[in-house]
Amino acid sequence: MTMTNIQTNPEPWHLPIGAQPDATGTRFRVWAANAQHVSVVCYHDDREQATYPLIPEVNGYFAASITGIVPGTRYMYRIDDGDPRPDPASRYQPDGVHGPSCVVDPSAFAWTDAGWQGLPLTDLVIYETHVGTATAAGTFDALIERLDDLCALGVTAIELMPVADFPGDRNWGYDGVCLFAPARVYGGPEGLRRLVDAAHNRGLAVLLDVVYNHLGPDGNYLRQFSQAYFTDRHTTPWGDALNMDGPDSDAVREFFIANACYWANEYHLDGLRLDATHAILDDSPTHILAELAARVRATLPAERHFLLIAENENNDPQLVRPTSVGGLGLDGVWADDFHHQVRVALAGDQDGYYIDYQGTAADLATTLQQGWFYTGQPSAFLKHPRGAPAIDVAPMRFVHCIQNHDQIGNRAIGERLHHQIDLSAYRAVSALLLLSPYTPLLFMGQEWATSSPFIYFTDHHPELGRLVTEGRRAEFASFSAFAATEIPDPQAPETFWRSKLNWDERTLPAHAGVLRLYTDLLALRHQLPALRQQSRQHFTVVPLGARTLALRRRTAASEPETVLLLVCLGDTDIQVDLLAHTATRPPTDYGWHVLLDSEDTQYGGTADAAVYMTIYSSGASRPQQTGDSTGVIQSLHFTTPRAILLQG
Repeated sequence: MTMTNIQTNPEPWHLPIGAQPDATGTRFRVWAANAQHVSVVCYHDDREQATYPLIPEVNGYFAASITGIVPGTRYMYRIDDGDPRPDPASRYQPDGVHGPSCVVDPSAFAWTDAGWQGLPLTDLVIYETHVGTATAAGTFDALIERLDDLCALGVTAIELMPVADFPGDRNWGYDGVCLFAPARVYGGPEGLRRLVDAAHNRGLAVLLDVVYNHLGPDGNYLRQFSQAYFTDRHTTPWGDALNMDGPDSDAVREFFIANACYWANEYHLDGLRLDATHAILDDSPTHILAELAARVRATLPAERHFLLIAENENNDPQLVRPTSVGGLGLDGVWADDFHHQVRVALAGDQDGYYIDYQGTAADLATTLQQGWFYTGQPSAFLKHPRGAPAIDVAPMRFVHCIQNHDQIGNRAIGERLHHQIDLSAYRAVSALLLLSPYTPLLFMGQEWATSSPFIYFTDHHPELGRLVTEGRRAEFASFSAFAATEIPDPQAPETFWRSKLNWDERTLPAHAGVLRLYTDLLALRHQLPALRQQSRQHFTVVPLGARTLALRRRTAASEPETVLLLVCLGDTDIQVDLLAHTATRPPTDYGWHVLLDSEDTQYGGTADAAVYMTIYSSGASRPQQTGDSTGVIQSLHFTTPRAILLQG
């Protein structure tokens, strides 16, 4: 299922709406189907300086080229005789989402990444990060200072949580309302360009989380431009759905397609993570996501890698199947079943959607074999069948994680997985994540088991903020796990500050070992041919008990190499006879030797590998040392959670 760009040498792309500066001035264009007339109001020193009428076009657009309007000019649109409003396609909101927009010249930045072509999906190891809490300063420029650390770790792409400007000075980003304007508090357009350029010069791809299923409630002026932006034909958890398929939906679709093309072309981004695509409701013959994928790729050279990854709760393989067989043609999909099985197995969660999972080694093995667990069976939580088989979908198209912003931040106090389980279990499941054939996603700080939580935070005006605080606390009132817990106030500044990473703690004993483990695991993932082979035909995963499983990976027959990962996730006493199982036997004429043990003391463990292995030399019965090249490892004895990687 190779996704290819449509054009070999596309024409240079230009944003069709918003403010476009040129040699003589600026052209303004906006869709305002509600309006009888629209004008541009320009500002100087926060005062209205001049007003210029726009000329009506067909289908509700208004446009005009105005001489003398230069980059840096502040402007707003006045619809009929109403109050001036920011441009829906504003590139920059220097005074916040309620203030004037700013004319930006997208050609002014001096890019240095001319040779960069992006990364193929096969090379992806994703590092999800929130710009505001990733560093003390919370800016794009401050994040540049951490790129070398991420390269040393072994991730290949950073995924930025939404950066579209939002109300206030702190937000997760999913309340964004200015979808074309990188947040002013992070450094605005130039800061984001500097970050992307710096990442590319280090060989790192940059993905961006975008929200095309709803807009935030504060600063959302789209209805004043056109009521047709939304429809009551569909509803979402956030109210009326965006109008992707009803009357006047063509302009709405164009708005979001332009946004995707904008990030790819004006910011050189390498892909988009599409938030909650199950809430992008579209009954038209061509789903908006399929059209968006085709259109954005058509603006890029054929050799340019641009990845579109969907968040979707439906376990729907059609998202990533080619359009030629009725799919939507996206590149990847978040597959949360792996996370949920791990969470139940290690932390014992049973509230909410976790009631659908048992967390057994057998269920975890099934999830790994299939990509997700639910393939059409009934969900007790949803009260209807969920999912479909995806055995034809390559493993690299599934994004797996053991933590992400939702699964941490949507908990009452933002605690991470390693805050609730023993580090031995955390190290073991980290090995399973990073050595599986699926695309792994790390959430910032998990590689050193950061002490920082990631709590839900906002900075809304007092009235809306009070409702958010009350709603947050009511949301968890019925959760048994948080019955006696004081839920942090999302509006309180300390909630935001508590969520910031402390990079200095990486050298402390409690964190340095985990960081070294993650670094070594990713080095093996990149280096070993068996771990780079990502087809379904070249891996097997089987349960070896209630809490133990084996993942076997191999290369093609012409390049024989096999690795075996044994993972014990529970405090159990189990002896694994490697010769008793087809999946765990060494290849013919080869024996196993140890590549990595998650309980090695260098990773913060407490035992040497040799203590837990029974090793016999050929034709002899006496135990040998791990380093004895004539020995054959016959069994492994697990008494605590751990992962051991063997090579044959």
